[in-house]
Amino acid sequence: MKFGGTSVGRPERMHHIAGLVTNSSEPTIVVLSALSGTTNALVEIGDLMAKGDRNGAKQSIDKLEAHYQDFISQLVKKPEILDKAKAIVNEHFEFLNIILRISFSEALSKDILAQGELLSTKLFCSYLEEQGIDHLLLPALEFMTIDTYDEPQIGSIKVKLTQLLDKNKKKKLFVTQGYICRNARGEVDNLKRGGSDYSASLIAAAINASVCEIWTDIDGMHNNDPRIVKKTVPVEQMSFDEAAELAYFGAKILHPASIWPAQQYNIPVKLLNTMQPEAKGTTITAEAGSVGVKAVAAKDNITAIRIKSSRMLLAYGFLRKIFEVFEKYRTPIDMITTSEVAVSITIDNTMHLPEILKELEPFGTVEKDDDQTIISVVGNQIGLTEDMIKKLFGSIMNIPVRMVSYGGSPHNISLLVPASYKTQILQQLNKGMFGLE
Repeated sequence: MKFGGTSVGRPERMHHIAGLVTNSSEPTIVVLSALSGTTNALVEIGDLMAKGDRNGAKQSIDKLEAHYQDFISQLVKKPEILDKAKAIVNEHFEFLNIILRISFSEALSKDILAQGELLSTKLFCSYLEEQGIDHLLLPALEFMTIDTYDEPQIGSIKVKLTQLLDKNKKKKLFVTQGYICRNARGEVDNLKRGGSDYSASLIAAAINASVCEIWTDIDGMHNNDPRIVKKTVPVEQMSFDEAAELAYFGAKILHPASIWPAQQYNIPVKLLNTMQPEAKGTTITAEAGSVGVKAVAAKDNITAIRIKSSRMLLAYGFLRKIFEVFEKYRTPIDMITTSEVAVSITIDNTMHLPEILKELEPFGTVEKDDDQTIISVVGNQIGLTEDMIKKLFGSIMNIPVRMVSYGGSPHNISLLVPASYKTQILQQLNKGMFGLE
């Protein structure tokens, strides 16, 4: 059971999830994110230290510490448990204050970021102790590891985690940190943004869990973005492939990487609402449940690149040479379309864009468009759904579509549009594809 930042962000919510985790009839591993807002605050502290602004960093540390002192005063009531909670907070903020006096490094920034999950899990365990709930804290840094390419080592995670659990067979409830891990050098590292979902999926795969539950503040994966479109409905069941497409192309409820460990080991994933535990949510399994369009998602901050070359495009090896440029700079491509004289691709990582554009110049005329959005229509075998294409393009006739990707996956049709049309296209698709407005 994984709980995100909003699910543990307030003392009363921690009280609430303690009830949820003790309801299970099976032994349970609980994976917690940092309290909402904490990771952003820690990123800010690291950024200020990197700039040499120690005073600014100190102010941010003090502000965050005051928040935690207030948090624990409402979390636990028994004097001896409150003393323990205060000692936990003091220990971690003492660490943050000590690092103000040492030279900043990339490794140190990872140590700073790890404090959020370390605090949330220890404080949650304090509350469980106060309630007399038997549990064990499993430090993620003892089993969660990544290799030199920042990829999780599922074999090693499985061995280490199994050993820890075997030592504590009588325990039924375990608490561990999401997001944080150790890298190939043994240093504290992390699974990047959204990494707590990834942690939960990796742990579920490693122990062959009966289910991996991702608890958030929304009742499952919706058919559209509820922050933009007024009327949306949760999708009850979808396949791993559909969920992976939606997560990759912008559905915020689930991190894209968190699908594959569960899919590889065929562990069902449930997306559930902490605030409405009785809601069905979304179940993700190998089976799609039904054919047809399930949901629409949008991925922002996309850059489109067009390479136009009447001379070289049909030449043998031309596409390979283009792909090699992106491979060299470790920049993934989201969409690709080709014509006889041009190839268009999209990327969401512009870190090496100037170098990429320079290396593409010998192949032809290179153009780029910033501020684009990918809109993905996702479902099971949607190409076979009657009238689907007609409905899709009928819904967006007044919107300038820059690219269309269809056929690369039986579960997805993607459209590239200027970012300024995102809200309009999502609302029109909600009406045209789902009959909701």
